[in-house]
Amino acid sequence: MSGELAVVPEKKKGGPSSIQCPMLNSTNYTVWSMRMKVVLKVHKVWDTIETGSEEGDKNDMARALLFQSIPEALILQVGNLDTSKAVWDAIKGRHIGAERVKEARLQTLSAEFERIRMSEEESIDTFAGRISELATKSAELGQTIDEPKIVKKFLASLPDKKFITIVASLEQILNLNKTKFEDIVGRLKAYKERVNGEEVHQNDQGKLMYSNIGLTELPRWIRTWRWKKSRRSFWWTRKRTWTWNSSTEQ
Repeated sequence: MSGELAVVPEKKKGGPSSIQCPMLNSTNYTVWSMRMKVVLKVHKVWDTIETGSEEGDKNDMARALLFQSIPEALILQVGNLDTSKAVWDAIKGRHIGAERVKEARLQTLSAEFERIRMSEEESIDTFAGRISELATKSAELGQTIDEPKIVKKFLASLPDKKFITIVASLEQILNLNKTKFEDIVGRLKAYKERVNGEEVHQNDQGKLMYSNIGLTELPRWIRTWRWKKSRRSFWWTRKRTWTWNSSTEQ
C-alpha cells in the first residue's frame, strides 16, 4: 500500500555486516588488498582464499564480498570463476604488473624531484609550476610529497647568486615546516619585483648622470683621448676624400 513504510531489520552495530568493502581502482591495489584481507577475515572466510577451499557457503560469501569491492568492468572479466581464490588471484594478476609500472614511474619522479634546479633565465612562476607538476604526478600515483619537503626543495634549488640573501632570511624568520608553498612563492616574487625595480632605477640614474656631464667636466686624459681620436678621424676622412678625388681626375 502507498504510504506504508518498509521495515528494515536493524543491523547489529560493530558486527561484520556493518563493515564496508573498499573499492578497487587503478592506483590502490596494494592498500585495497590489505583492507580486503581484513574484511574477509572478519567474515571468517579468508581461509577459502588462503587454502583454496571450495566449501559452499564460505566460498560464496568470499566471492560476494570480492564482487562488492571491484568495478563492474572487472566483474565481467572474473565473474565466471568458480572459487574465491581464483577470483582473488585473477585480480592480483591484473594489477601486479600495473603496480610494478607505478613503482618504476614513482622512482623516476623521485629522481626528477631530487635533481630539479631553477635556471638563471627561468621565472619564479615557471619553476614553481615545474615543482608543483612533479608533486601532482606523484600524488596521482599514490605517493604524496609533504608540503614542507616541497618548500625546502624549492628554496634549496634557487640560484644562489640571485636569491641567497632572501632564502637565508626566510629560513631564519619562518617555520618552513608550517609555511605554505604558495606563501613562499609569493614572498619570492615580491622580492624579485623589488630588486628589478631598484636595478631599473639605478640604470636610469646612471644614464642621467653621464648625459649631464659636459666635455669640460671630464678628466683631462679622457678629453685628450677624445680630441686625438677626433683628429685621427678627420685626417682619415680628408685623406680618403683626396685619394678618391685624385683617382677620379685621372
